[in-house]
Amino acid sequence: MVSPELSQFHVSQVMAKQQPGRSRPAFVGGVLVALVTVWALWSVMSPNPSFSTKFSSGSGMDCAAAAQGGNLRHDPPAATFYDDPTLSYSIEKPIRDWDEKRREWLKHHPSFAAADGGDDDRILLVTGSQSTPCKNPIGDHLLLRFFKNKVDYCRIHGYDIFYNNVLLHPKMHTYWAKIPAVRAAMVAHPEAEWIWWVDSDAAFTDMDFKLPLHRYKNHNLVVHGWTKLIYEEKSWVSINAGVFLIRNCQWSLDFMEVWASMGPQTPNYDKWGKIMRSTLPDKLFPESDDQSGLVYLLLKEREKWGDKIYVEGEYYFEGYWLEIVGTLENITERYLGIERAEPRLRRRHAEAVNEEFAAAREPFLKDAGYGRWSWRRPFITHFTGCQPCSGKHNQMYSGESCWDGMQRALNFADNQVLRSFGFEHPDLLDSASVAPLPLDFPA
Repeated sequence: MVSPELSQFHVSQVMAKQQPGRSRPAFVGGVLVALVTVWALWSVMSPNPSFSTKFSSGSGMDCAAAAQGGNLRHDPPAATFYDDPTLSYSIEKPIRDWDEKRREWLKHHPSFAAADGGDDDRILLVTGSQSTPCKNPIGDHLLLRFFKNKVDYCRIHGYDIFYNNVLLHPKMHTYWAKIPAVRAAMVAHPEAEWIWWVDSDAAFTDMDFKLPLHRYKNHNLVVHGWTKLIYEEKSWVSINAGVFLIRNCQWSLDFMEVWASMGPQTPNYDKWGKIMRSTLPDKLFPESDDQSGLVYLLLKEREKWGDKIYVEGEYYFEGYWLEIVGTLENITERYLGIERAEPRLRRRHAEAVNEEFAAAREPFLKDAGYGRWSWRRPFITHFTGCQPCSGKHNQMYSGESCWDGMQRALNFADNQVLRSFGFEHPDLLDSASVAPLPLDFPA
C-alpha cells in the first residue's frame, strides 16, 4: 500500500519534470493532487483490496489448500472419533481401534491422504521446553535459536511443527514429558503418518537431508542406537531417546502405554528404577528414565516389540555434539569445493526449490560417507548433557565448551538457510554478524 505522503511526493516529482515556464494550465497539478489524494485515502480505508484479476491462477484452488497440501477449510459434518465423548488426549486413557478411526477421518478428508508407495508421508515434528524462564542467563536465547533451527528445517521441507512448553501430565516431568506430548499430537493430527520427537537441545545441521522413510516402511519406531550395545552389553546408552520417529498407529499407542507405565506418575516408579539398575549394568542413577525403559523393553520384550523398532546407526539420526562441532569448518570447505567446481550448484534460487539443489549436490557426496569420520554434514547434532536451560551441564566438559559448541552448530545450520537470502555468518562463533554473498558465490 502506498501512503498519502509518498503519493504526494510522486506527484511533485512528476510536476517538477514539466517545462519551467508552466506551459500547462495550473489547475492540472491541482487535479492530479486531488485524484491521488482520493486514491490514497481509499487505499487506507479499504480493508480488503482485491487483486484477483491480476494474480488469479484460474485453477479455482483455495490458497490455503495450495500452501499446505491439504484443504484447510473442509471439515464435513459426518461424525468422526472427535465426536466420541469417551475420547481422551491423556496418556492415562487408552484409545482402541485407532487405525480404523484414522482411516475413517482420512476418508472424510481425502486431501490429507498421502500417495501410496511414496516417501511423501506427512510428518509432524514435536519439540518443547519448560514453561518457566531458564535459570541459565543465556538459556532462553539458546532455546529460541534451537527452535528457529527446527522451524527453518520444517519450512524448507514442508513439515508441520508443534512446540509444547507445558506438562500435559503434571507428574510426567523432565525426560518423561515427551510421551504425553507425542500421544496428544497423534490425536490432534490424524493426517500425520509420523510424529517426530526432537529434543530442545538438538539442532538440524544438515538442512538438506531428509529422512529415508523407505527404510522404515515396515517399522513403527525409529531410534538412534547400536544393536551390539543393546543386546550384548545391555547398556543404558545403547540408544538415545532424545530423537525418535514414531508412526501414528495403534501399535504406537499400545507401545507408549507400556513405556509410560514406567514413569513417575505410576505407583511402581521406584520399583522400575531398581529393575532398570539391575538390568543395565552401566546405569548409575536410581530413577526410572525413558531411555532405560526403552532399552529394557528391547531386551525383555523383544519378541513383542522388537520387529517394529528400527535401531538406526548408519547416519547421524542424532549425533553426539562433542565429536561433531570441531569438524564443521572442514565440512564447510569440502562443500564449497564442490560448488566451486560445479556452476549449477552456485546458481541463486528460491528457498522453495531448495530440495532440487540438494538432490543435484548428492552425486558429489557419494564418497563422503555417513556418521563418524564422514565429511558429510551431520544430520542432527544433539547437545546431550549440556542442559542449556538449567545450565547444569555434565561435569565432563565446561559450560563454555557447550555454549560455544551450540553457537558453532547453530550458525553452521543458519548459513545453509541464509544462503537463500543472500547472506552468511563469516565466523561461526559470531552469531550477530552476517555478510552479503556475491553473485556466483563461492567461485
